[in-house]
Amino acid sequence: MLFRRRGGDPDFPKEDRGSGSLDDYKFDLLPAKSSTVIRLAGSDPHQDLLRDLVGADPAETAIARRTAEEERTDAPIEVRLFVGGRIVGPVGRVPRGLESPVNEALSRLDTAGRKPRIPVEIVATRQGVRVDLLMGETR
Repeated sequence: MLFRRRGGDPDFPKEDRGSGSLDDYKFDLLPAKSSTVIRLAGSDPHQDLLRDLVGADPAETAIARRTAEEERTDAPIEVRLFVGGRIVGPVGRVPRGLESPVNEALSRLDTAGRKPRIPVEIVATRQGVRVDLLMGETR
């Protein structure tokens, strides 16, 4: 019998679970390809806000570093966006299991002396507006 691995965060409906895979990263959590993306989970409640942001350029994440308490309890990472000089959101959260690549990307950007913000693309799909973290651009 084959067991199919389900993607995304099971706390949300199927079409709003987000997506991404640890298989897209090298052993040091560096994205393997420049096209690597993570689609955020939990965007359905924020559709009105996201509809206004479709096509906004440039858009980046505004993610606060996790505290020791959040790390210990494995709290989800809420994502806000930095668009047009202001912070909006939250617009979703990082799918379960993909917190480590996001934290590593923020750390890598900070260490390199760059702003710790991950570029995003706001896309309209049949299921609604979704937010893709462009992880490959953090290499």
